[in-house]
Amino acid sequence: MVLDPHEMLACALAEAEAGFAEGGVPIGAALYDADGTLLGRGRNRRVQDGDPSVHAETAAFRAAGRRRDYRSTTMVTTLAPCWYCSGLVRQFGIGHVVVGDAATFAGGIEWLAGAGVDVTVLDDPRCVALMTRFVDEQPDLWNEDIGIS
Repeated sequence: MVLDPHEMLACALAEAEAGFAEGGVPIGAALYDADGTLLGRGRNRRVQDGDPSVHAETAAFRAAGRRRDYRSTTMVTTLAPCWYCSGLVRQFGIGHVVVGDAATFAGGIEWLAGAGVDVTVLDDPRCVALMTRFVDEQPDLWNEDIGIS
């Protein structure tokens, strides 16, 4: 059963909301197989773990475990992936990225699309509202997260 992008986004959004409740950066992600099977999910845990490399996409990717091929997988993320996470998508050949919010931050989506990655931008109002709230309430943390110190 192949899931609708909006259905897949629900898992990533739940991760983002959990991260926000923990005092972290509210970005969530999930990696799905071509048949809609959830392989891994995660959230940005930079604040919670004190580790700048734990972005949502990397957490979901790590939770999915090792695979021989990622071309048929879909990375779903509540916010457009940054350069670091876009690099992960390119490095491992993830074939499709679903983005919940590209209005707040466009990240590397044009770079991904230009490299042949299928990118679907939903600009889901829940994702946009969550990130807008976070950026308004914690601009210093947001700037740190995207590399503007």
